[in-house]
Amino acid sequence: MTAVIIIFVIHWYASLFFQTFFHHRYASHAMFTMSRAWEKIFHVLAWIFQGSSYLSPYTYGVMHRHHHAYADTEKDPHSPQYDPNFFAMMWRTRIVYNEIDHDKTQVLEKFKKGVPSWRSWDRFAGNNAVRLAWVIIYILIYVAVDAPLWTYFVFIPMQVLMSPLHGVIINWFSHKLGYRNYDVGDTSTNLMPIDWLMWGECLHNNHHKFGGRPNFAVKKWEFDPMYPCIWTMNKLNIIQFKKGKLDTDYM
Repeated sequence: MTAVIIIFVIHWYASLFFQTFFHHRYASHAMFTMSRAWEKIFHVLAWIFQGSSYLSPYTYGVMHRHHHAYADTEKDPHSPQYDPNFFAMMWRTRIVYNEIDHDKTQVLEKFKKGVPSWRSWDRFAGNNAVRLAWVIIYILIYVAVDAPLWTYFVFIPMQVLMSPLHGVIINWFSHKLGYRNYDVGDTSTNLMPIDWLMWGECLHNNHHKFGGRPNFAVKKWEFDPMYPCIWTMNKLNIIQFKKGKLDTDYM
């Protein structure tokens, strides 16, 4: 049982690391720059750690920009204001995601500008057969560690849907619970001041106020654990901060 919990926790934080660092802060908001080579490396790493719930950085970036532009309106791809429960919101988000991913909807140029795009890789990583292969890998890992039978029905479904699970925590609960530092014209909240659960994503109200700021913590008592990682990668020249863009949005 201990091994199962360790596996789940590692998958939770590793998968979310790439979602917040690469998909959110880089692809969606262009908070920093990186070379094309590093872009491709992070595409592959995101696939390895997101596995069956791999998200296209391009599709995620475009969709998330719609969220900021139309927060809590009918055009928001995931607002709890327009769905009776988070399952309905997750399903609506899936529909919007697929429409963008398969080019079934017209997207304004401002939402696509600068978003990293490696569509051939996305087609491979997002293929249903590849996603199924990841599910089989998860099951084999549980078999290898002799996991209790009930964990197959509890932990594996959460691992299979890891990325949507991360999304619903922020897009539902960080518009329902928590505290607000800023009146930003939508219902975004900060779920917790020291975000040990979501790599800083729980500081959602702060992020809606300063959409281009790499550090989601604003107050002295707040802490965004992703920011030291980004700062370190900047020092290692893996990424480069944009001068004068720390507190500005992508728009």
